[in-house]
Amino acid sequence: MLSERKREYFKKLLTKKLDELSAEGKNPASSLAEIKDDSPDLVDQASLEYDMDFTLHIRERESKLIAKIKDALERLEEGGFGICEICGEDISEERLKARPMTTLCINCKRKQEANEKLRGL
Repeated sequence: MLSERKREYFKKLLTKKLDELSAEGKNPASSLAEIKDDSPDLVDQASLEYDMDFTLHIRERESKLIAKIKDALERLEEGGFGICEICGEDISEERLKARPMTTLCINCKRKQEANEKLRGL
């Protein structure tokens, strides 16, 4: 169980990351409208398509990360933050500092990744 001071620390950490991601999404320089080229050159057009796909991919990842951060903030408010959703044990503070939106302790995460690798074979 986290102390009130640690809960406040993680709330600030998560809120800061959420604010940063939200600000990046509002930045006009990162807008898809900025990626525009009317060049008839096929290489330029291919490059433009790649840039657009890459930008969309980044935005999709940011969107997923924002959702995970919001979920973590909700768990923080409800008291489930820092508790592994598989084994129910506390997630180490070091892991929470490195990845505060995590829902798994390191042991359960490793087991999950091992199982995913086995299924992928």
